Amino acid sequence: MSRARQILGETGEDLAARELERRGYAIVARRYRCRRGELDIVARDGPTIVFVEVKTRDGGEFGCGVEAVTPLKQRRIADVARDYLVRHRLQGWPCRFDVVSVDLVNGARRIEVYQNAFDVA
Repeated sequence: MSRARQILGETGEDLAARELERRGYAIVARRYRCRRGELDIVARDGPTIVFVEVKTRDGGEFGCGVEAVTPLKQRRIADVARDYLVRHRLQGWPCRFDVVSVDLVNGARRIEVYQNAFDVA
């Protein structure tokens, strides 16, 4: 991944975290990594643990960010979320998966939060 793409992703995650906090989420962790992968943001929304995938786009040619969270990506996020729950002894807590789409086009930004964006078995 190029450094420009990394900066774009980090910028999107920063904007997403600020938007989630504005909506009342408490950010618990950012860029949680384990051997299975990475979670962009882990937050609490009341008693619910929320695993947030952030997708940032700098143009409309690839569609909106939420469209990029494929079933395969969802399974990977769920695997890392299970690891997080076990390591932090949070099994049994209510949890959900949100996606934040950050679109940066011509200096404008649009941030959309998709609560409960997907379920996993």
